[in-house]
Amino acid sequence: MERRSFLKLGGSLLATTALSPVAALAAGESLTFVAWGGTTQEAQYAAWAVPLTEATGITVVNDGPTDYGKLRAMVESGNVTWDVVDVEANFAFRLAKEGLLEPIDFTVVNKEGLDERLTFDYGVGSFMSSFIMAWNRDFLAGEPKTWVDLFDTATYPGKRAFYKWACFGALEIALLADGVAPDALYPLDLDRAFAKLDTIKSDIIWWDTGAQSQQLLASGEAPIGMFWNGRIYSMIKDGMESLAISWEQHVPGPDMLVIPKGAPNKEAAMKFLAIATSPEGQANFSNASAFAPINSKANALIDPAMQPYMPFAHPEQEVPLDIQYWAENIDEIGKRWYAWQAG
Repeated sequence: MERRSFLKLGGSLLATTALSPVAALAAGESLTFVAWGGTTQEAQYAAWAVPLTEATGITVVNDGPTDYGKLRAMVESGNVTWDVVDVEANFAFRLAKEGLLEPIDFTVVNKEGLDERLTFDYGVGSFMSSFIMAWNRDFLAGEPKTWVDLFDTATYPGKRAFYKWACFGALEIALLADGVAPDALYPLDLDRAFAKLDTIKSDIIWWDTGAQSQQLLASGEAPIGMFWNGRIYSMIKDGMESLAISWEQHVPGPDMLVIPKGAPNKEAAMKFLAIATSPEGQANFSNASAFAPINSKANALIDPAMQPYMPFAHPEQEVPLDIQYWAENIDEIGKRWYAWQAG
């Protein structure tokens, strides 16, 4: 069944369609875009894929969700079917180190205005999200303010929603709740972080997709937790007036766009990246999702009504993130993280 949604971008209403591979190939040149699904990927498709097709005739096939193991297997087997993949920033650097990515052609992709932290030989920024604390007033009394309150189950009883995967976010939040200053987080004190998480381990419900996180919060199964800011904006936009947000010590969660080594449509993929990272492409996506742009030239194109929901509107409350630390230590952290979850 064809999935169709409508998003208002750049003053016009665009229909976005998840094309089947057969339909895409029948139309001519195509590429496959892989991301995390849901409303975020729909917004990416409308802001980036639709203009690419209009400008070049290249059609875009949506696939996903992003799976690092599957990406590795594709490249190692020489059977790559993905062309552009949205990945968490630390994994972009890690995948490049492992030789699994194609270099970016910066004669096609314009570097001007791009966030330098998310721009290197093998990747460019996709968007900047943040982990924020959010809660549902229909199921939680009081007004929590900081990550300290997330760990206070006596004052704010109920389950806590936490991101399942080993990545920046939960460990930083645990240390912040335990009194570590934002500028003193790295290298992460893993013993201290896990000891803090132990205090609420029985109250944690893990989510692994944005859609699942939204369901936990909306139903009250987990009336408070850590969430991607854009997912909370989407719920508020859809009429959930009971939701509340704290931006205090929000933890950035940048994503990047990469091209797997051996991608079958590399030239088309570079054109996709050029549109995706352009000021217009970034602004259109941000105006639909509330995730912040990675191109500074897009800021002037952001709808003023959207700005309060975006990370860049709360710079003084943002925690400095060490992406390289995560890229270099993900194996060690991951082993301990999953062993702790299972224990």
